[in-house]
This record gives sequence, C-alpha cells and structure tokens, in this order.
Amino acid sequence: MFSSHADYRKLEDRARRVLDPGVFDFYAGGSGDETTLAANEAAWGRISLRPHVLRDVSGVDIRTRVLGQELAGPVCVAPVGYQTLAHPEGELVTARGARRAGALLTVSSRSSRRIEDVAAEAGPWWFQAYVLRDRGLTRELVCRAAAAGATALTLTGDTPYLGRRRRDRDPGLIPDEIFRVNLGDGFDRALAEQASDVTYDDIAWLREVSGLPVVVKGVLRGDDARECAAAGASGVWVSNHGGRQLDGAVATAEALPEVAAAVGDLVEVYADGGVRTGVDVLRALALGARAVFVGRPVLWCLATGGEDGVAAGLAELSEGLAHAMGLAGVTVIAEITGGLCHPAAGRNNVEG
Repeated sequence: MFSSHADYRKLEDRARRVLDPGVFDFYAGGSGDETTLAANEAAWGRISLRPHVLRDVSGVDIRTRVLGQELAGPVCVAPVGYQTLAHPEGELVTARGARRAGALLTVSSRSSRRIEDVAAEAGPWWFQAYVLRDRGLTRELVCRAAAAGATALTLTGDTPYLGRRRRDRDPGLIPDEIFRVNLGDGFDRALAEQASDVTYDDIAWLREVSGLPVVVKGVLRGDDARECAAAGASGVWVSNHGGRQLDGAVATAEALPEVAAAVGDLVEVYADGGVRTGVDVLRALALGARAVFVGRPVLWCLATGGEDGVAAGLAELSEGLAHAMGLAGVTVIAEITGGLCHPAAGRNNVEG
C-alpha cells in the first residue's frame, strides 16, 4: 500500500482514477497556494534519525495506551467528513477496516453516516466535535456520541472560518441530504456551520455536557498547548488541518517538538499531517507524540479497496513502524525518545 512515499503516490494516483475529479480535489486539496499542504510531507523527511546498534530486536511490540486505553498500536484514523463521496457505505466501511486493524477511529462531526451506525461497526473510537453556531445542536451531537460509546471528544480548534481552497470548484458537492445526516430535518444550515467565537472555556463546557475527556485538535504553539491543558484538556493534537486552513502555517513536524516540550507530562500529545510511512510515524513518536493520526491515506484506501483496503493500509503502516523500530534499535514504544532524532530536529521551534 504505502511502505514508501513513492508507494503512497501510487495509491493516491489510483484513487484519483476511481474518484470523481471534484471529489478527489475536495479531499486532496489544501488552502491558498497549498504551501502548508506540501510542507507537511516534506518536513518529516528533514527529521534525521540516530539508530542504536547491537540491541536485541528479535521481538518488537508496538502496543500503546492512549488516554488510558490500550491500543494495538499508535497508528490511528483522523476525522474525515462526507466519506460516502468516496465509497457508497462511507464511514461504515472505514470503521470496519479500522476495527480489523485494531486502530483507534475518530468519527467526524461531518460524517455522512449516522453516529450510532458508525459506532456499531467501530472498535475504539473518538468523536470529533465542532462547536457549531447552534450550541444546542452541538450539545445534542456530543451527547449522542457519548451515548453511542465514544471515549473522548476531539474539539477542532482551528476552523473559526473555513480556509479558501481553490480546488473546491463545486459549491453543490455536499448536498443537504448528506450534510444533514446527523442533524435531522428542518435545521438552518447556517447555524450548523462552525462557530467563530469558540474559546478555551468551551473545553470545560464540552466535558460537562458529554462527560468525556476533551482533546484539542489544531494546536501548533507551545503557549496555546499550555492554555489548553490549564483549561482542562486531556490531550493536544498537533495539526494544521492537513494544510486546509491557514496557508503558510507551520508544518506538523516542525511544530510538534515545541508543543511536546511545552506540556511535558501535563497532557498527552498527538499529531497528524503528512504522515505517509512507518518511518514518519517513528519520527513523530520520537518528537513527542503519543499517537499519530492519518486521514488522506485511509481515504485513498477506502476509495480503492473498501474495507479490505483500509484494514490493509493501516496494518502496513503499523508493520512499517515495527520494522523501523527494529532498525532503530528499540523494541517498545516507551523506548522511542527524542534521543532518536538528530539534535537539529526542533532546534528552530521557538515561541513568540
């Protein structure tokens, strides 16, 4: 599937051939000139590794714990909306594939299948929550997710407005019948869009209404990460929304060391953005991430191979991580530390 960046490009090209051009561009595109989109992948390649030698690596174990929950590995599924555009069963198929791979799934607020139906097919899962202009609708969605078995909420904090994505050519690509799957009939579509007045106070509000721990997604600064922790977040997720929001924003690999250093052991740190191989996963863990989330790779697997494709793609990423760990001389996740990275990694990441 994608044991190398070249293999990933081949997977992406297969998806391009099977998807409607407008759908492919909706998923593949970034905002503005797509500089951050390109930087996400390139930045991982600039992280040089310093492997150990003469270590017994005859057995490698990638199991880990995330928010106290044991997982088969740290490769998880990022939230991606409107997946029925890529496959008739959409999120249901992704949930089945993730469950087979033992991967934590994040279900998008913009799921094109009912939350409860996706939950019925999933293994461990989180719910990605936008705070909508209609706060009552937000409350309803997160309470439904909690009742359906979500174990955490992911508050996406980097979308007060949508980035301007030049490849989104069709304003009617997301019809009302898909947009409203989890919203019901008779709603005002404008009030179901993301709110622009979300603050740190909403972390506590979401915890209160749902009873679930809250992870804040979209954090790129150490000072913001500390603010999230102080406001009650259980984790911070380093992300620039896959290059789809502020073009020119720092790449995930460049932001991750600062964020991890800023929060220390206060909260868990996760990352997404441009992760394409098991070596990229190893780099992210060495820079301070507890788990790594992938979006587009899973979507291309969904479009080209359905459930089997998703399961195989996630398994290959995990196997690639295990292989890279063995070559780096580490056998368990706890042994992956910053010492595996060349000292230059993160040197230029400063707050300001």
